Amino acid sequence: MPSWSEILDEIRSLPINVRGTPSYDFESVLKKYINRLSKYRNRNAIIYYSDWLNRAKGPNIEINDQDMEGFMNACCGIDKGKGLDLILHTPGGNPLAAEGIVKFLHKTFGPDIEVFVPHMSMSAGTMLCCACKCIWMGKQSSLGPVDPQFSGIPAYNIKKEFEEAKKELAEKPDTFRSWQLRLDKYPPAFYYNVLDAIRLSSNLVRTWLREYMFKDDPARSKKIQSIVTALNANTGSHSKHFNSDDCKKIGLRINGLENDDLLQDAVLSIYHSLTIMGSLTLMCKMICNQSGQIYIVNGLLQGGTR
Repeated sequence: MPSWSEILDEIRSLPINVRGTPSYDFESVLKKYINRLSKYRNRNAIIYYSDWLNRAKGPNIEINDQDMEGFMNACCGIDKGKGLDLILHTPGGNPLAAEGIVKFLHKTFGPDIEVFVPHMSMSAGTMLCCACKCIWMGKQSSLGPVDPQFSGIPAYNIKKEFEEAKKELAEKPDTFRSWQLRLDKYPPAFYYNVLDAIRLSSNLVRTWLREYMFKDDPARSKKIQSIVTALNANTGSHSKHFNSDDCKKIGLRINGLENDDLLQDAVLSIYHSLTIMGSLTLMCKMICNQSGQIYIVNGLLQGGTR
């Protein structure tokens, strides 16, 4: 398996791409490795990659409704009967946007969807994983809690702040002014939106596990409840990492990337290519398929295809 530095050397060895601003031909290397995965598995391969580990948080880093354009582009003109291998690297984002993506992909490919996590798929990304038949993870891979976020703030933390305000105001009414200043940062009825988001995340994960990952499992009810409880618990950190062993323990259907050297090679080579492209360009998000149809979001710009 080529390492990150070896793939960088491969990119640098190619002729300079002079279309627009001169640059390395990242795309030819990326397409080669996506094709390798697709041919090896005889399945469609779609990448959803966010360059969030290299960049500050922003509206285009997280899962949002704009992503549907990228998935529509990636699903155009491919053989839907071959099923889908979805490669995910994301910090998460909007649960409603994730719900839209799940509905679209299942209407397009049916139930035959497997997901690969080469490094991290957090929050709403973990929710997407729960909508697949199985999750492929390596020793380095992580999922995360599915508690929703509001502008980067965990919903549970917001809920806790309101609960603390209610308790302290009942005991110390003279703290009203200080709490007013703290809570005025939230719009009207925001607290109820937070509660709704927490309930929604649990309900979506529960529904998707029942309909997709454990559809034919007669013991699914107990498994699903255990998984939902573990993933939507307030652990004190939205950044908590669940590695592959943790995910197996809570009951998720996990396959090990290390069990297939060729598969691991293909998946990690795709990931390395993307991280290099992210570090050397303005790209902050990419959605791409094995046919080379690419949807890119650059910085704060809108997405574009080629």
